[in-house]
Amino acid sequence: MITGLSGPAEAAQPVFARAARPGEIMAALDLGTNNCRLLVARHAGSGFHVIDAFSRIVRLGEGVSQTGRLSEAAINRTLEALKICAGKMARRGVTLSRAVATEACRRAENCTDFVGRTLAETGVRLDIITTGEEAQLAFKGCLPLLDKHRPYAIVFDIGGGSTELGWLRFRPNQAPEMVAWHSVPLGVVSLTEKFGAEAGAGESAEAFYQRMVDLVAAHLEPLHRAISAARAIGAGEVQMLGTSGTVTTLAGIRLGLPRYDRGQVDGSYLDFADVERISGDIARRDVAGRAQIPCIGLERADLVLSGCAILSAICKLWPVGRLRVADRGVREGILMSLMSGPARNAALEAPIPLANGQVLSA
Repeated sequence: MITGLSGPAEAAQPVFARAARPGEIMAALDLGTNNCRLLVARHAGSGFHVIDAFSRIVRLGEGVSQTGRLSEAAINRTLEALKICAGKMARRGVTLSRAVATEACRRAENCTDFVGRTLAETGVRLDIITTGEEAQLAFKGCLPLLDKHRPYAIVFDIGGGSTELGWLRFRPNQAPEMVAWHSVPLGVVSLTEKFGAEAGAGESAEAFYQRMVDLVAAHLEPLHRAISAARAIGAGEVQMLGTSGTVTTLAGIRLGLPRYDRGQVDGSYLDFADVERISGDIARRDVAGRAQIPCIGLERADLVLSGCAILSAICKLWPVGRLRVADRGVREGILMSLMSGPARNAALEAPIPLANGQVLSA
């Protein structure tokens, strides 16, 4: 399904049946379990120039892991954010766009009703994408930050309801190949709903945190076995890149920023020792204490520890030593896809799925 504007936010109806033209105004909207994000950009040569952006924590997936439904309160919060996005797209003259929704909508039994209401009330046509396409878009958006001269890359995206990981291979004079990917049904919202935001009476903060890390590691084990990366990691042939609010938040803390600054965070590096040090400090604090840390604040204070646990499990299973931080992902991947058009793109084509439908390998 292709996205566009219609109804109350009437604009030229975008049809994703062609590649964007030079100078054309494009839009990419990523509706996740926790955030609603928009980028509006002008096609500029081989790239794009961002002319508007929007991001709001909407917590669309709040409670979905427990009830199987999107709550009315979450839907209303999200619709308000989507109305803002529709207004921005209309004012900027967007003529080619795509809006995607991910894990919360994949899980919710009332997703069809929500999608219909979204179209009727905002004019935004949502495309519910698979975990595989979500991984492809996120990783495609991050490609400019990867070193094409290193043979392998582990790329991951910690979301609100799920976490996607990919094993990429680079060969001289060839497009990068996603050899394997894995989707874990644990993100910062779903993991927090499973465990709570902090340790209960009678359990230490360290033990509480370790239980989260162990559960995530168990879910990651299929990919760990499938790619057998130990030799390549030992030879220094593997790089790691993470795109999520978790890694960008930790990078901002490591940099000592009084408030988040994308310009300093995007493309920076996190050593695994810094990940463990910062995560340990966060784990020892209660929610109120976490909110006092610059770059976390009240909106993320209850979710940040779950993100740290997911990141710690990834670092434990693949001890690369450091990771590159990306404040980019699905939206940028959508824009790149709009520029290349509907024709089959060899970069990061999904391989054939194995029997379990989760891990793919060549």
